[in-house]
Order: sequence, then structure tokens, then C-alpha cells
Amino acid sequence: MVDVLVSEHFGWWLGLIMVIRAICFMILGSQNLNFENTEKWAVVLARYIVYMLIIKGIHEGCSLAVSSVEAPEELKAAWRRCKLYVLLLAAPLACLLYYRQSVLRDDFMFMFVAHLLTKLSEMEQPYSIINYGTGMAYSFYEGYLAHIMPSDGTEKFVGFQENINIFEANQGVVFPVKRLFLVITKSLYCPPDLKHFNKTNPDLPYLEACQSLKEVEKDVAGVKNRTYRNSAYAIYRKHKRPVYLAAECATPLHTLYRVLQKKTVYEELADVEPAELVHDFCTTLRSIVQKNPESRDKCELVFYDDLDKNQNLADVLLDKIRELEPDFENMIMKRE
Repeated sequence: MVDVLVSEHFGWWLGLIMVIRAICFMILGSQNLNFENTEKWAVVLARYIVYMLIIKGIHEGCSLAVSSVEAPEELKAAWRRCKLYVLLLAAPLACLLYYRQSVLRDDFMFMFVAHLLTKLSEMEQPYSIINYGTGMAYSFYEGYLAHIMPSDGTEKFVGFQENINIFEANQGVVFPVKRLFLVITKSLYCPPDLKHFNKTNPDLPYLEACQSLKEVEKDVAGVKNRTYRNSAYAIYRKHKRPVYLAAECATPLHTLYRVLQKKTVYEELADVEPAELVHDFCTTLRSIVQKNPESRDKCELVFYDDLDKNQNLADVLLDKIRELEPDFENMIMKRE
């Protein structure tokens, strides 16, 4: 435990030592500095610290305003990141107030403009680093969805929706929505079988796994006949016909769940905010799916709060099916 704490804070302390060394070298190398008036230098230093933190706060505030519109839950995580800057701002402000000095002067405007001008060069350069959640989405699409969604025009790779048509013909059932429903759980837990989320109340709809869709075999990355399989589920309802769909959890989030259970092993993710990663993953994946004609309108993300005892996954899926196909009840009746 001691080793973990030392490794977590080593970078911060090393940075502080480097800053102190740089300041000492600047002081020793300057011939014009006069420290007889300590009050003057304390005020100057405090004011410029305030300037820098205010400028950084404006920059971060603008970024937060944009991101919070898309994901309001990120406000809590953003506050945790900003607490250190708030504490740093308190000390120089207290110094200025103690010496009865103005906080902002005319030189703040010039410093702010200079900051914006230096940022222009950074804005013109594209970002080459992606975050963990975005990377998971790219990997999931190219490593999985891109293999099961498209058809190559032959019987060997029929494609996802064609695969559902084959299942319907063989089993004599109907899928009112021919999409792959990806269940995103709030806890990130992904059980081996979705019936794990069924409630004990017999009056509520419940899920049961059916025969899987036809397997897809491909030679991928040196592996011969790698197998991809999708599961079909039936939602059974009291006094109504069952509703069939293809559903599963997002395996990258299942992997993330397992990683977060072992934070002492994966120290780099010890302070990660799961909600941010899930948001980045879902936002990126939804964008990729819609941009690619091979997957557009073939994949649907379904958010399920498995921590809420009042939520039932079967009902959540039915609501999503009803949203995508309001006439699904008649479709089932006509086919059967």
C-alpha cells in the first residue's frame, strides 16, 4: 500500500521540485531583482498567480460548458478535478486582500490576450491522442461489429440482418426490430446470460435465451475459423405473445468492469471516472455505427440501471422496441 501511494504522488512531487529549482536558478541569475521590499514581491507574485489561475479557469469553464450539455453527469467529476485549483487560488487572493491590493489590473487584459494568441497555434494542430473510452469504441467496432454486420454477397457471410431473416424462417417467429441491442448497464456488470436481470415477480416480462443466430467464421489476425456468434432472446409476457430480439452486453464495458475490480493491479486506472469512460464509449460507438453504411440502423444502445430495483430489463427493451417500431404487436400477430 505504501508503494502504491508513493508511486501515485511521485510525479506531482517531482514536478514541484523542478518548478522550485527553476525559480531558484532565475533568482540567482538575475542581477536586477531587489528583495528588500518583501511586501511588494509577495503582492506581485500573488497577483500573477491569480491571473494564471483565472485564465485557466475561463478556459476550463468553456470546455466544461460544452461537455456538460452532452453529459450533465460530468459536472461532479469536473468539480473533483478543479478542487486543487480552487485551493491554489485561495492563498494568493488572501495575500492581495491582506495587503489591500486590487486583484485585477490593466496588465491582466494584455496577459489574457497573449494567452489566447499562444493558444492559436495549438488549435490549428489536430489532436492525435484519444482517451480510453473512445479507444474501446473503435476497437469494439473494428474488432467485432465490422465482422458480424456486413454481408459479402455470399452464403458464407450473410450479414447480421440476413442472419435474423434465416432465424425467423427456421423458427417461425418474427423479430419486430432487426437490430443488435447492446445493453449498457450502470454498474458495468455483464452477466453470462441476460436472464440474470429478470425479476422474481411472475407478472413482469422476463427474458429467456433462444437458439443462437448462425455462426460467422472468419480468418482473423492469424486465427483460422474464428467464430462470432449472436444470441437471440425472447421476452415472455403474461397473456401476450413473446417478442424476439438479438441482444447482448458490450464486451469492452465488461472488460472495464473487471479491470476496475483490480485497481491495485491496474494502477493507471485507479482514479478513472467510469461514467466518463462509458459516455465516451457510447458517444463514439453511436457515431461510428451511423457513419458506416454497413452498420447504420443495425445496432441500438440500450441503457439499463441495474442498480435500480424498480427497473426491469425486459421492460426497458420492450420500451425501446416500441420506440423503434410502434406497430410491433400487429407485426407479431400477422406473422404467427
